[in-house]
Amino acid sequence: MTEVTSGGTLYRTYSATCAGIEVVRVTVEVSITPGIGLFLVGLPDNAVRESLLRVTTAMQRNGYAVPGRKTVVNMAPADIKKEGSGYDAAIAVALLAASGQILFPEPEDCLIMGELSLDGRLRKVRGILPIAVRAAEMGYDRVIVPRESVQEASWAEGVRVFGVSDLQEMALVLGGGEAASAFEVRGRKYRPVEKVSGCDFADVAGQPFARRGMEIAASGGHNVLLCGPPGSGKSMMSKCMASILPPMTRDEAIETSMIYSVAGLLRDESGLLTSRPYRAPHHTASPAAVVGGGVRAMPGEISLAHNGVLCLDEIAQFPPSVLDVLRQPLEDRKITISRARYKVVYPASFMLVASMNPCPCGYAGEDDGRCTCSPSMIQRYRARISGPLLDRMDLNINVRAVDSASMSDSMYRESSRDIALRVARAREVQRRRFAGDGIYANAQMQPSHLQKYCTVGEEESRLLQRLADSYGLSARGYVRILKVARTVADMSGSEEIKTVHISEAAQYRFAENV
Repeated sequence: MTEVTSGGTLYRTYSATCAGIEVVRVTVEVSITPGIGLFLVGLPDNAVRESLLRVTTAMQRNGYAVPGRKTVVNMAPADIKKEGSGYDAAIAVALLAASGQILFPEPEDCLIMGELSLDGRLRKVRGILPIAVRAAEMGYDRVIVPRESVQEASWAEGVRVFGVSDLQEMALVLGGGEAASAFEVRGRKYRPVEKVSGCDFADVAGQPFARRGMEIAASGGHNVLLCGPPGSGKSMMSKCMASILPPMTRDEAIETSMIYSVAGLLRDESGLLTSRPYRAPHHTASPAAVVGGGVRAMPGEISLAHNGVLCLDEIAQFPPSVLDVLRQPLEDRKITISRARYKVVYPASFMLVASMNPCPCGYAGEDDGRCTCSPSMIQRYRARISGPLLDRMDLNINVRAVDSASMSDSMYRESSRDIALRVARAREVQRRRFAGDGIYANAQMQPSHLQKYCTVGEEESRLLQRLADSYGLSARGYVRILKVARTVADMSGSEEIKTVHISEAAQYRFAENV
């Protein structure tokens, strides 16, 4: 919008920034009045302050003139710190339109994003996907992005997306008409892609009890802890979890891809992650790397695993400072990163798949007497994982050493594809059940869902009470047994939770070595 008065010219364009995966509108105002100088205000960081030099150089190299009068560029709202180089294009358009060098008749319905190189080309920036997706909700009809980012932006619904390579193409799009239509990108139809994993459960020897537990965990989205000696297949089964999970729905894919877009990790040519993420940080990872943080409050591993799997192999080797910060995200399924001036919230709804040895040497509980650890050593080792974190594990699975007979026995070597079909059927039952509730798996149920979907009869209630009394179950442990029992019932095709379902859920809750 242009305002011309006797004192000068005022022009506005619109851009945006991301706070987590939420989007904040940024208004770029350019005022040209009598005087000299070029000024940028509105709480910019170093990258934004440098944008004036990039923008003016790009303008000059493309045959445009820098306004010769006093020019003030304001970025509103002024109380939000502006970070990154994504505002370059919006600033350039505001300067060119305010000085009358290009025509931009309808700036109010257009959102502009992109970094400018010195020769006027537009470069990809972070956060294009969430900005494009939220644009329609913010009242915009058009989104103009760098051509490198059109694959991301094309997943947005309710807005017209234009991809441009440089300032010259930008001017054509802003002018509208037939010239602009050549740069418009059509919307995309979502097609889920089956996860291609390097691991298959057919490669795991024996372990029928552990296999069943992993299938239950995948069917309901439950957290699982595998405990057993070296070479028993814990790590391989953890890696195989990704191969039996169902493909993401469109909404899940969009939300997960938003996080990757903000982190600058969206490398897929389609501009969207279509298979569930699998993240396996090393045990030397810092708390900030795992939960998120840093100067710009970037997402960590738990958010990058959103709607997928977070694998912590040898969980007892992780520092307690890392494990303790997992407690709240496991409960709330989100993480809040607080800074002095602001806070950022990232989704973090993931399946935690962890593995560990039962003791420092790894052989406690084995019948061959190979364990060389004293009781105090074993106690200190297991104490590295706090009680509250263990209480948040839905299934605790003891994995025994594989004997020679199981090595060659093909009886339990069912493929991931066969298991995935059963998991998909159970997930479909849950999808229909929770339609409209904002969740998609039993593990995500809140108290209101438990009252509605996990009612039990008198016999089942008595069994739950006996388990609570015998094992000293916490309220959280009681609820998690009920959720796992609901999943077992779904897998068996039962609408009601029976004692057999509760019994199976309970045997995976109480592991002797954990």
